[in-house]
Amino acid sequence: MTDTDSAAISTPEVEDPVRSPLSRRPDNPVVGEALHHESADLHVTGQALYTDDLVGRTSRVLHAHPVQARVAHARVTRLDVSPAYDVPGVVRVLTADDVPGVNDAGTKHDEPLFPSEVMYFGHSVCWVLGETLEAARRGAAAVEVDYDELPALMTVEEAIAAESFQGMRPTVERGDSAAGLARASHVFEGVTSFAGQEHFYLETHCSLATVDENGQVFVQSSTQHPTETQEIVAHVLGVPSHRVTVQCLRMGGGFGGKEMQPHGLAAVAALGTRLTRRPVRLRLSRAQDMTMTGKRHGFHASWKVGFDDDGFFTGLEATLTSDGGWSLDLSEPVLSRALCHVENAYWIPDITVHGRIAQTHKTSQTAFRGFGGPQGMLVVEDIIGRCAPVLGIAPAELRRRNFYADGQATPYGQPVRHAERMVAAWEQVSETSSLAARRAEIDQWNADHPHRKRGIAITPVKFGISFNFTTFNQAGALVHVYKDGSVLINHGGTEMGQGLHTKMLQVAATALGLPLERVRLAPTRTDKVPNTSATAASAGADLNGGAVKDACEQILARLVPVRSELPDASWEELVTAAYNRRVQLWAAGFYKTEGLSWDAATMTGHPFKYFAYGAAVAEVEVDGFTGANRTRRVDIVHDVGDSLSPLVDLGQIEGGFVQGAGWLTLEDLRWDTSDGEGRGRLTTQAASTYKLPSFSEMPTEFNVALLQRAHEDGAVYGSKAVGEPPLMLAFSVREALRDACAAFGPPGRPVELASPATPEAVYWALRAAREARS
Repeated sequence: MTDTDSAAISTPEVEDPVRSPLSRRPDNPVVGEALHHESADLHVTGQALYTDDLVGRTSRVLHAHPVQARVAHARVTRLDVSPAYDVPGVVRVLTADDVPGVNDAGTKHDEPLFPSEVMYFGHSVCWVLGETLEAARRGAAAVEVDYDELPALMTVEEAIAAESFQGMRPTVERGDSAAGLARASHVFEGVTSFAGQEHFYLETHCSLATVDENGQVFVQSSTQHPTETQEIVAHVLGVPSHRVTVQCLRMGGGFGGKEMQPHGLAAVAALGTRLTRRPVRLRLSRAQDMTMTGKRHGFHASWKVGFDDDGFFTGLEATLTSDGGWSLDLSEPVLSRALCHVENAYWIPDITVHGRIAQTHKTSQTAFRGFGGPQGMLVVEDIIGRCAPVLGIAPAELRRRNFYADGQATPYGQPVRHAERMVAAWEQVSETSSLAARRAEIDQWNADHPHRKRGIAITPVKFGISFNFTTFNQAGALVHVYKDGSVLINHGGTEMGQGLHTKMLQVAATALGLPLERVRLAPTRTDKVPNTSATAASAGADLNGGAVKDACEQILARLVPVRSELPDASWEELVTAAYNRRVQLWAAGFYKTEGLSWDAATMTGHPFKYFAYGAAVAEVEVDGFTGANRTRRVDIVHDVGDSLSPLVDLGQIEGGFVQGAGWLTLEDLRWDTSDGEGRGRLTTQAASTYKLPSFSEMPTEFNVALLQRAHEDGAVYGSKAVGEPPLMLAFSVREALRDACAAFGPPGRPVELASPATPEAVYWALRAAREARS
């Protein structure tokens, strides 16, 4: 693998010297330096502590194990926990009767913590606490449960046929889509279906709960949303939030899977510690994690699209149905974001897109990197990939021809600001990848090789940054300056390996004008910074960086009079003098994203602070006998504004791209849809059956560059979010596979490619192309 590191970490040139105070950088800032992750040394040496590592530092810990249902849908008619108490080492069995507050682990009040109706195969009906994990496991096996089995819906198609839907049914529309289709020269119809994705974070879900002599509960949790975990634990226990403290030390990956799903697990641990007065540890095994927790939403999309003779979109009508699983979780905002990204980077003048959420008997599907954006964008990219050959226009040209232009707005009414950056990224990566020359080389190579074909594709990304729910676009921070001049910062964001803490250290050092080593960061806790939003929506650096900067500037403002008296004093001398003058040396910072508005009822407004842009070129090679394929080369140009931490951003772009390629080409979730005893069972519940991208799937050549001259005036120090947008760059791999499959058949024929485009799916697509030639 090769990286164009010099291009990737260079500092963007300035466009306009007139900048807002939020985005303006001082001379010699620490932000913008290519620093490694703040915990990198701890990670590679094994010294970094995660939630479960704290168990060994805690005495008399009890271990929790679930009693999981072996049916997909049933009423619990009998639950006898008494046999568990005959197992040596079993201390307590937790059931609904033990809940002093609300028996619910969801924010929509549709997720009973201890259910009387099983809603998916593997649903936990109660939990056993034991002196050891083995004792708890054996106790769980001894619990007797009887079920009255009910019909189970396992696919979106089954749910649609049964009209099994939940939550809102929004529509995004502009103009008259029927008129747009009527004036089209070419109209196409189709269905695009695609599967979900397992998060497969390295650290499974884990909580460790303790209680003090006053009944205060302290929960260490691997959670992206400590405040919401705190709230759920409090309402299960029937206590106010101030009696519960949640801390997230760090996570071994999250990817959205730890935004909502940790809450109920933390509540079980907290309930156990309240009842036994002993610490309780709950850590899911990999199989439990995969069978009990949510995935990326799979979608079923039916569509009808029109183009004119020049290949411009005239209209689109579509219905997107997401697979929500058994409860709502975050399905409504995920669907909203899918509808807000269905057009990706393209201007579609007349458009109507309906959304609905299927209720199936699976795990409750949840947030996953991109949060519905990838699902919405995949629909239009599939449309273009299937329609371009019939239109007689190269897919790259069809995409470029339909880009947004200045002055145009999204279907929900938000102006597309800086649309020229999409063009800049596209043109830059086209040039640096030698796209035109390689297209010709690949065509010649394909002509010379009847049983192996290569494909190449370029795809764009336009991704909105902010929470769709406007309230969540706020953050807090607490900054302490000690008498010796050292600085401690707390903020509401959580670290899951993405480098947020690294960026916050750089923001604080820059704001205070200090070297990085004078600043330390404390773990995220609800008793330090309250009422925080989830670390999600790629907004962690924007929100928490703004709050950290605000706190630092409050302190600096208080130091101005002291500095005027001591202009030549060092930082340490200045702080000492300020302390002696009784100047407050700590501050609570706050930031809220300005300029946002959203009407969920009409699906209109200005939900995003800005758009992140990017473009990727991917080249693949496909074996015509098996469908086996490899990615030969990937070139990316991505817009991160003025990067806060270029080395971190480079890693996020690479990682996001590979995760997206995994979703689109490898990761195939399978549930048992038979009518047998195993109906509803997740059959891909381990790394042995669920294919993850590894080094062998990495492109031989991998070139990543940051878009230059991309300062974002509305964000902290001119940066842009980087967590989610790069995932969608992986559309280029799927479209390159389509291109290679098409090379086995005659020109002008559309290629339908399943998603994920596994080697099996690629084989069926190329075989269909071959048969069309004969």
